[in-house]
Amino acid sequence: MNLGILDTVSLAATLVFALPIALLGIERLIAGQTLLGGAFLSIGVLMVVLREWVTTPEDVPASAAKKVVGTVAKTDDDEEE
Repeated sequence: MNLGILDTVSLAATLVFALPIALLGIERLIAGQTLLGGAFLSIGVLMVVLREWVTTPEDVPASAAKKVVGTVAKTDDDEEE
C-alpha cells in the first residue's frame, strides 16, 4: 500500500479520532461491558476501514490525475519491463 503525503496525513487525522473510540471500547470490554465495548471498538475500526474503501468526491480528481500521470510519464522501472 503506497501512501502519498496527503494520504498519510489523512490517515493520521482519521486515527486521531478513531483510536480514542477504539481504546474506550477496549476499556469497556475489560470492564465486562461486552455489548458497549464491542460497539465502540467496531466504530473505531470502521472509521479507519471506511476511510480506505469509500471513495469520496475529493478522491475522484486525485485518482484521475494519478491515471493521467501514469500514462503520460513513465518511470525508469516501467521502461525496463
